[in-house]
Amino acid sequence: MANWCSNTVVFEGEPEAIEQIQRLFKSMAEKQQKENCGQLPEFIQDSNGGYFFDIYQDDDVTGIFQYETKWSPNIEVVQAIAEHYNVNFTQDYEELSNGVCGRAMFSDKLLTDIYLDEEEFEQYEFDEETDTYHFEGEEYESDYEILETLLERKIAIHQS
Repeated sequence: MANWCSNTVVFEGEPEAIEQIQRLFKSMAEKQQKENCGQLPEFIQDSNGGYFFDIYQDDDVTGIFQYETKWSPNIEVVQAIAEHYNVNFTQDYEELSNGVCGRAMFSDKLLTDIYLDEEEFEQYEFDEETDTYHFEGEEYESDYEILETLLERKIAIHQS
């Protein structure tokens, strides 16, 4: 049984290209509903996995998609889509039970993938008695805010 990696990808580019990507993801979502299996765009070889599952998009939002992948993010597949349509993207992903949390950014044909290492995951603790997380002297109900803070810090360092 695969662990599911949650992904959110935001495509940016010419409106015509984003509209084509909208149709692509809508088509893959409809095909998954019918076939009950993961999907890839037709122009991508299926030898490396990276299938999209449970594709979701808000009806009133353009160019932003949420979906699941098995085990890890499908950055290479998303990059192939971006290259095919000549657009940029930002992909946030997480599969916390395996210590996977990061952001991939593709801009001007350059891919940057920034993710948390084991050391970052060790910077906070879970208290089973109180069912809370402890980080830098503060108490949190969830580790999501902590991980988001750690990732944003790492991105800021990378960009400086």
